[in-house]
Amino acid sequence: MGQRELDFGDEKNTKEERKSKLDLDKLKPFLWGAADILRGSIDSAEYKHYIFGLLFLKRLSDQFDEERKNVKGDSEDPDNYQFFVSERARWASIRKVSEGIGNAIDKAFEALEENNPILEGVLTPIQYEDPRKLNDEALNKLVVHFSKEGYSLANSNLAEPDILGRAYEYLIAEFADDAGKKGGEFYTPNGVVKLLVNILQPEEGMRVCDPACGSGGMLIECMHHLQEKGKNKMNISLYGQEKNLNTWAIAKMNLLLHGILDARIERGDTMAEPKLLEENSLMLFDRVITNPMWNQKEWSRELFETGDPYGRAKYGVPPKSSGDWMWVQHMLSTLKYDGRLGVVLDNGALFRGSREGKIRQGIIEDDLIEGVVALPSNLFMNTGSPGCLIIINKQKSEKIRNKIFFIHAENEFEEGKAQNFLREKHIKKISEKYHRKEVREKFSDLIDIKEIKENDYNLNVSRYVDILPEEDPIDIKKILKSLAEIKQEREKLEEEFHRNMVELGYE
Repeated sequence: MGQRELDFGDEKNTKEERKSKLDLDKLKPFLWGAADILRGSIDSAEYKHYIFGLLFLKRLSDQFDEERKNVKGDSEDPDNYQFFVSERARWASIRKVSEGIGNAIDKAFEALEENNPILEGVLTPIQYEDPRKLNDEALNKLVVHFSKEGYSLANSNLAEPDILGRAYEYLIAEFADDAGKKGGEFYTPNGVVKLLVNILQPEEGMRVCDPACGSGGMLIECMHHLQEKGKNKMNISLYGQEKNLNTWAIAKMNLLLHGILDARIERGDTMAEPKLLEENSLMLFDRVITNPMWNQKEWSRELFETGDPYGRAKYGVPPKSSGDWMWVQHMLSTLKYDGRLGVVLDNGALFRGSREGKIRQGIIEDDLIEGVVALPSNLFMNTGSPGCLIIINKQKSEKIRNKIFFIHAENEFEEGKAQNFLREKHIKKISEKYHRKEVREKFSDLIDIKEIKENDYNLNVSRYVDILPEEDPIDIKKILKSLAEIKQEREKLEEEFHRNMVELGYE
């Protein structure tokens, strides 16, 4: 079953009509202007909670007002709307409040959740009534900002149906950058996401899961991928789980603002309590994709040592110091017989020994790993480590059976002031070479598992792709000639030295 889409009405707007409406170029500075209002009041890592909440509230209220004009019959009947917005949750009601604005917004969120079960738990985690953080003056400035003329967020004022979703993605990226290391906890750089999705190639009708979904960017990119291929972006089923409450709420809002109503995003610890289940067994997916916390120290290791009820530790239990290979095993356990998975991990996962080495060995010997991509350094916000992609395929083609394809992509980036970026040309080059399994000097190679076994199952890409610069060829004749000339020059100098010593009377 695909996703149920939010109704955006007639999309056939003329170019002239679209020109006067809200597009991304207008929305970006408008939304970032809201962040400027918060500067100095709260930590930048918290901006997202307050601005995302107000953006979502304004969106639902504006669209409700638009739909209300066309309702025939009872305009207060919730059945006449996709999202029913009661009186106290309407933007006009919020604007009338001059004192206790935070309380009024919190009550509005409660009302929205009460009247729309799909929003349960999404908005109320954000608490606006906290004068230690935001007083009435700051909140009033935010409300006035979002009330600016010409910035209605109803469908009729949007240049494209996906504009709000794209604007939300922009904010997520900007807030992650502004928050620095903390931002990396809920956001994976778009270039890395696009590369991984291009490698995995989700198709129409598939089930796709991100078991550590953060703000939902990888799932949404799977939709964008279908759209770019000229396919029905809604004909895909999206699933995810996220442990952090506020990040889970951001993911839910992100998907809803992209018009996706049927995505199943669960909240909770994937390791300790996986919630994507069918008849008490783990759900199975066509594609599994994630960027979990690297070298995670708290990953419910005790549970797996005593016996995981879902049998996810088939190849062994990793050490307490890193849950990387437990994430890989969890993903494998949720993969269909012909499924593929892609995971972003720290480079150390490729070569660390002991327990991790044993798990890696088992997965390699079962011929499940299809490819490894070494990424450039300084792509991520919370670490300068280059990281890598590990791709697993349960049904490898004949060409790559008992082999693993390695790509050394550490030089494929655009340098930035504080961070490097994967751009379209880099993504295209890497993904095209990957799909063709094209062997290219200093860049990629297809290696037999026998050779990997001889290297103690080490998957470090530089072991298999020679990245050392070529040495200039040595011209032996030229060197011998040069040595002969040096010898002659030395003999001349010695003769001159002896003559000088004789003249001085020393010989």
